[in-house]
Formats: sequence, structure tokens, C-alpha cells
Amino acid sequence: MKLKFSKMHGLGNDFMVIDGVRQPVSLTPERIRELGHRQLGIGFDQLLLVEPPREAGHDFRYRIFNNDGSEVEQCGNGARCFAKFVFDSGLTQNRRIAVETARGVITPEYLEDGLARVDMGVPRFAPADLPFLAEQEALRYPLQLAGRRCEISIASMGNPHAVQLVDDVDAAPVAEIGPLIERHPHFPQRVNAGFMQIVNRSEIRLRVYERGAGETLACGTGACAAAVCGIRLGLLDARVTVHARGGDIVIEWAGEGSPVIMTGPAVTVFQGEIEL
Repeated sequence: MKLKFSKMHGLGNDFMVIDGVRQPVSLTPERIRELGHRQLGIGFDQLLLVEPPREAGHDFRYRIFNNDGSEVEQCGNGARCFAKFVFDSGLTQNRRIAVETARGVITPEYLEDGLARVDMGVPRFAPADLPFLAEQEALRYPLQLAGRRCEISIASMGNPHAVQLVDDVDAAPVAEIGPLIERHPHFPQRVNAGFMQIVNRSEIRLRVYERGAGETLACGTGACAAAVCGIRLGLLDARVTVHARGGDIVIEWAGEGSPVIMTGPAVTVFQGEIEL
């Protein structure tokens, strides 16, 4: 079976995007791991699958798979690439679409300047929403990691995030600490680990060790989570530019009960066809 796909990225967070509307697609975790291999397959951080919606009034269904074969609930950089893909490939003539995800409906909009804006929904902070094992909700939580203690804030952007403040993001032990946070027993479904450096009230630098993928050049939902945690802590204003290793993204959040708005680039690298 031949499978058509596009290779895309948002700030270096790269994707294999597959049209499951106009072609049959059947992918096992083993096949996804094969496709995700950077030497023997296509190579990607996540695979994005476009499907028909399940409910009337929505445009598409959006499924996300890490390169280890696991399916996850949300991906912000992927959402922007999703919007560009369905518009450029002729699946829709609408620049603003309603898309079903595993954690609700998002509304990405593909802009004329090559950027995409996504209403990522209202962030959630209750421990049970991630889930995170804690007796009560707080702005910060202590976490013990193999003999060292760190302090995290938590947020769900449809997927779970743990964010910690660091003095210098370049010197942060992401490769060492990231996996320990990801698989900490207080996160029974694992978690994305963010390392945030405050530059000023409207800028942060960020690295994210993503659940099931490792450190990526950028993480859209991680940028959202870091910004809203910083705003809740009183350290950031309502509009934040997030500097990731792959580039910059803008996050806007008006506060409790408001949706997070994310704006950033989406790029098509190439299109191809692979024999399965």
C-alpha cells in the first residue's frame, strides 16, 4: 500500500502529516515507530492524522502520535501545521476550522502571512485534570527527583505539563531531569516537562522534554503552559513571546477562565509517498 504524506514543522518541532480523509490509513504503534525512525523511516517528533469529524458542525478530527507509537491528546505546533495542511491540500476552503481532539474541540486559523493562530481552549490547573497526585490545588508543588528537589507549577492544555523556573535555560539539565519528571509516580499518565527562564515580563526562554518524544526544538502546548503558569505566578504579562530553540511563538492569555491564544509559523518541508 502506498501512503501519501507531507513533512512539516512548527519551529523545528517536526511532523509527518497524513490525509486520512481521501486515503485509507491503518497504522499500528509498530508501524509508527518505523516511520518515525530518523535513519530508516521518514523521521518526526509526532505523526499527525487528519480524519473526518465524528460530530456534525466540526470540520475534522485531529489525532497525534509520538514517534514511540503512543497516542497523545494535544500538540500546539501540530495544530498550526494541521491548519496549513488542510487548507493547502484543498480539504477545506476555510482558514478557520473546528477540529476535534482527544481533549475537546480547538479552532485553528491559517493566516495569510504564513502564520497560524490557534484558540487552544481554557487551561486547567486542578491536579485531577492532568492527572497529578496532590492533596489540593496550589500555584507550586515540591517534587522529589532521585535525591534532588525541584518546584513545579502544573497546567493542562489538553495534555499535561509540569513547568519549573530555571536561571539559565541553556544550562538546565533537561536530558537528565526531563525523563525523571516525565515518569514521576505523581504523574500516573506521564507529563511534559518544561524548563522556563524569565527574560522580562513579556519574554521567556523555554525548553521542553516531551512525553514520549524527548526534548524537541519547540513545543506549542508547552509554550502555552509555561506562559500561563508564569502569568498565574505574577511574573508575566498577558502577552508573552516564547523563545524556543526552534524559534519564537506568541502566547496570549487574559487570565482565569479565558482561552489561550497561540500564534506562530507552520512550514511545509516536502511532500512524498511511501510504500508500506
